[in-house]
Amino acid sequence: MWLISKVGVRQLVRWKECCIFNRVKYHSGLGIFGHRPRTVNENETPKDVLVRRYENSRAAALVDAYRRHGHLKASIDNVDFRNEQRIVKELNLERYGLKTGDPVDFGLLYGYNGQKAVGDLIQELELIYCGNISYEFTHLESETEREWFAQRVEGTPDPIDMDRRREIAAELLRGQAWEKFLAVKLPAVKRFSGEGAESLLTIFSTLFRLTSAENIEYVTLALPHRGKLSAMVTLLKCPPVKLFHKFSGRMEFPEETGASCDIALHFSLSSDINVNNKTVRFSMVNNPSHLEIANPVSMGKARSKQLQLLEGDYSPHESSRLGDKVFNVQFHGDAAFAGQGVNQESLMMSQAPHFDIGGSFHVVVNNQVGFTLPADRRGSSRYVTDVAKMIAAPVIHVNADYPELVAKATNIAFEYRQKFRKDVFIDYNCYRRWGHNEMDEPTFTSPLLYRLIQSRKSITDLYAEKLIHEGILKEDDVKYVIAEYTAFLQKELDASSTYKPEVSYFQDQWSKIGPAPKAVETWDTGFDTEELKMVGRVSVTYPSDFNIHTHLARTHVKNRLKKLSDEKNLDWATAEALAFGSLLLEGRHVRISGEDVGRGTFSHRHVMLVDQQNNKLHIPLNHIKEDQKAFLEV
Repeated sequence: MWLISKVGVRQLVRWKECCIFNRVKYHSGLGIFGHRPRTVNENETPKDVLVRRYENSRAAALVDAYRRHGHLKASIDNVDFRNEQRIVKELNLERYGLKTGDPVDFGLLYGYNGQKAVGDLIQELELIYCGNISYEFTHLESETEREWFAQRVEGTPDPIDMDRRREIAAELLRGQAWEKFLAVKLPAVKRFSGEGAESLLTIFSTLFRLTSAENIEYVTLALPHRGKLSAMVTLLKCPPVKLFHKFSGRMEFPEETGASCDIALHFSLSSDINVNNKTVRFSMVNNPSHLEIANPVSMGKARSKQLQLLEGDYSPHESSRLGDKVFNVQFHGDAAFAGQGVNQESLMMSQAPHFDIGGSFHVVVNNQVGFTLPADRRGSSRYVTDVAKMIAAPVIHVNADYPELVAKATNIAFEYRQKFRKDVFIDYNCYRRWGHNEMDEPTFTSPLLYRLIQSRKSITDLYAEKLIHEGILKEDDVKYVIAEYTAFLQKELDASSTYKPEVSYFQDQWSKIGPAPKAVETWDTGFDTEELKMVGRVSVTYPSDFNIHTHLARTHVKNRLKKLSDEKNLDWATAEALAFGSLLLEGRHVRISGEDVGRGTFSHRHVMLVDQQNNKLHIPLNHIKEDQKAFLEV
């Protein structure tokens, strides 16, 4: 009788209760009861393309070699102090029985046509696959995806107009002004600066445009320390005064709350970004110093948001796809991404039923040093992004010195995710101007690398000089942006001494939640006895044409019904079922996840039954009553 008394019946599952919103309508045939299968339309390669390749087989093999191996010859390292020669034997003409003067069908490349010489073909292939941006996509398991990628990088131009180039320059200049301002005004602050990775800001601003154009409503973000503060203040609308206030050692929440984050680099942030009169919500999760832990949290947040917005598995409309409205962006550190197992675990779950979010957009901030470890000692694979290949995800390698190519990489990666709803990676090759932090001395372990870094100009300065040389910017334009933003930062710093932190929690969907009282003596978690008995009976009820396992019918079902009738000796699994069911009757959705949680680790739970003849699933607690509003997701 203790279980169905007034005290504490549902405490057993409070920790399992999902942060899911009430009053959500479901279509009884979708999502919550089973995963909607991912649909992949495998389009055949056009016959004319196949014929052209057959008739020009040797040249076609050469093109394929560049698609496969061109990245090995690319110049993606902007601090390549070794200056090693990149000889790729697979690209040797002699292998294919070709000479530079031989005529060839240029239509072997997407977007091209006519007859030209093999030398001209090689020149185009070198530009596409061996420059400052390169691609790994031939390992993709789907021919449709491989052909799409080849067509996208060969036959689709990425024009960038003068206004956008000025915008990019201004973003980089403000980011650099922020870093220099902190270095002068707060020299003792460890800010994990973005110097050496300034064009990361281009990824953010490009994503603003792309998500807005695709009518995406919500973006979940996971960011590591490197360059985080620069992105927060220059693009994600974090008031600099808030960071200055925190840097001084004060709390970022009102003092009466007693709440605090340890350092500014662990802040979370939610901002509404407006582009072309469309608003996209960018929501960044808190990150601890164990940086990669934030990434699966951002994935889970995306999945719960998809439930709230009723998309994909949760939508009554078959046309709705996971990721239509919610977009997940994960930034990683290079050594951390390759070395921390949470990333491999997260990738393995990325397309699993009930965890799929329609693909994540990944950026590995590859500053080519792990903590202080030189890049050539950090692992056993060529690229830190090789982990991505475990789920056959494409990788775009790009040299951070070229912001316009960074924008191009962002465009291609975004388009791939939108079309195929799978994870995609940008290997963003940059450097770290300072050591692990601004107080560190990196030459202890990497003297030759830092000799080169200290002698070169910043990415921002190189790009500004390029635009000045092309007549797109004037030197006075550059000085104006820097002076204006520096003056703004000074005002924010001056205001930090009198800054009063604002309440940034319990807003929007959390507005009906408040802080816990100082003392709680009694939790009223009981439930009506007769309704609990009804829930218990339903928990072992199944359709008349359902072929239940004979052992479950003989033990699990009969034993539960007897215990409910006797009102004694209730076991843990029955207690769980009653707790789940009472929450569902209150309109609270419940989600349990893990390996075989439907059956239960000790073959005890059985909230999900499997038909022994056709493998169909039945979740009894999702059929408590006809007008049920909340459901159990397993």
